[in-house]
Formats: sequence, structure tokens, C-alpha cells
Amino acid sequence: MQRKSFLQLASLGLLPLGTLAAPENNSNRNRIKIPPYLKKGDTIGICCPSGFSTMADIQQSIIQMESWGYQIKLGQTIGKRDFTFGGTDAERAADFQQMMDDDGVKAIMCATGGYGAVRMVDLLDFSRFKKNPKWVIGFSDITVLHSHLHQVVNTASLHSKMCGSFPKDWATADEVQINTILSVKKALEGELIYYPIAPNINNRTGSAEGILVGGNLKILENMSGSVSSINTEGKILFLEDVSEPLYNIDRMFCNLLRAGKLTKLKGLIIGGFTSIKPDTPDSPFGRDIITIVKEKVDQFNFPVCFDFPVGHQKNNYALKCGVIHRLTVEQDAVSLQEIH
Repeated sequence: MQRKSFLQLASLGLLPLGTLAAPENNSNRNRIKIPPYLKKGDTIGICCPSGFSTMADIQQSIIQMESWGYQIKLGQTIGKRDFTFGGTDAERAADFQQMMDDDGVKAIMCATGGYGAVRMVDLLDFSRFKKNPKWVIGFSDITVLHSHLHQVVNTASLHSKMCGSFPKDWATADEVQINTILSVKKALEGELIYYPIAPNINNRTGSAEGILVGGNLKILENMSGSVSSINTEGKILFLEDVSEPLYNIDRMFCNLLRAGKLTKLKGLIIGGFTSIKPDTPDSPFGRDIITIVKEKVDQFNFPVCFDFPVGHQKNNYALKCGVIHRLTVEQDAVSLQEIH
């Protein structure tokens, strides 16, 4: 690739995605069930397990997903509101339960994040879902569901943009908006993930192979000590967060370290830590994200990748949680590749 083209793509946070053959719809060698991939005519359900969302908020996502050949089923929580939540805990749980138990629904897209999934996750019965798993799609607060699905239900899920992130006008959307939304489609249809990204001088080189897990750092810290807390041993962990002060980010990484979540990792991916709250002028914390991470992983030797395109940002690409990937971190090249 010519240097000019490389730099142009690197500025977007992602180099061209490779196109690989679709995998078979079967369980991987680590007992995690991979839900069936979607085909045209399948139905995607949309509901609100966390914050509220109006019909207007999700309209563009419906139009776009229908253009891909999918049918859409709206949950009862779309348009409902209980203060910040998309309905009461019981209403959100019942709606999500209905989506899980409906054999005609092949994937569940969460309309938005916010807060609330942790209040209803223990109201859910996953017995039918285990026999007939389907893709649960979302990020941010939906990390609660990704963590629970991985640790308790042993099912893969899709960490990606949700309904509110679809561009209002596809014709005028920029390249990153289009590519990130298309990454959701490709992942749901079974295309193997392959993301080559620009290197970061702070990366720690190496290669690793393992199941990919992770999501929002604050949510993962919140899961600590619960049945939904992810066992990270032998896995590749990706992390992102938004609107946190640096001292709190440090505290959350201390939690990961003290809880043993970093001890036997195969690899660490640091995504976007955006809208960081400023230090108190008379009492600065004195450490940035790079320094915080390096302090916590200094005693280990697994590869570390910074500036991965995932998080509360425009370049938030789809990642299959619970699926085996290979992370390769070299001085001049970084890639994350799904394998089976």
C-alpha cells in the first residue's frame, strides 16, 4: 500500500477491511455457541433494555436494515419511558424476554444504551435462548448483556453501534459512518472480521490468539463479583469508555488488576476513551490513558494495542464477543482477525 493511501486511511482509524470466506454456523472449540448468521428475509427485533428511545430515534436504522433485506419487529418498549429508562424494569425485561423466545426473531438490536440493563438482566430466563441462540447487538450499557451472555449463557454476541448511530441521510454520510454501519451487516451475515489498523508508538508488540471479550470499562467493573463477571483467562480483552475523569479510569484499571482480570490475558485492546472529564486545576491527576494502561500491564508480557476503532466515537466497528480472534501487534502493522 502506498504511504499516502496508508496515512489517509490511518486518519480514519481503520485500514481497508479484508473480505474473507464466511464461517460455518457451528460452535467453536471453547464451548461458546455461535448464533446462526442472518440471511435476507430474516427478522431483527428492536427493543430498549436500557435507556428510552422513540420511534423517531430508530427510524433511519429501520429504513437501512430493511434495505439490506431484513424484516424488523418493534418491541413494546419502543416509545415507552420511565424517567431515563425505556419502560419499567419489568416492562424492559418482558420485552427482551419476548424477543429472545420468539423463534421468528433471528437477532436483537438494542435501540440505545444509557443505563438500566443491570436492573433487569436477572429477571431474564435464558433457558430457551440457550437452545435457540441469536445475536444480541449493542454496546455501552449493553456490555451488561454481552458479559452475562458470555459468562453465564455461553453464547457469542455482537458489540457494535445501535439504532441511534445510523446516519440520518445515508447518501450524505461520511466514509467512517458508512463503514462502521456496514461492519454490523457483515458481522451478522457471517463475514469473518479482519481489521488492520494504524500502529501506535505506544503499542507493545506480540501476537495472541483467544476468545475476544470486553466492552465498556465502567460496566465491566460494575460486573465484578457478580455471576456476570467475565473470566478473562486466556482471552483477548478490549476496553473503551466515555466521560470519565482520569483518576476514575485509573481506579477501574486498578480494579481489573486486583481482581486478576489482567493476570492471564492473551492480549489487550484499548479502544476510545472519549470526552474525558478535565482534571481539577489545583489537583491534576498527572497521568494520561497511555500511562495508566502501561502502569497496569508492566508486569505482564501480552501484546497491547492502543487506538483501536471501538467505543463512543464515530469509528466504532462491530466486534464478535465470544469468538476466537488473533491479535497481531507489530511496530508497523496491527490487525485483529477472526479465526475458527
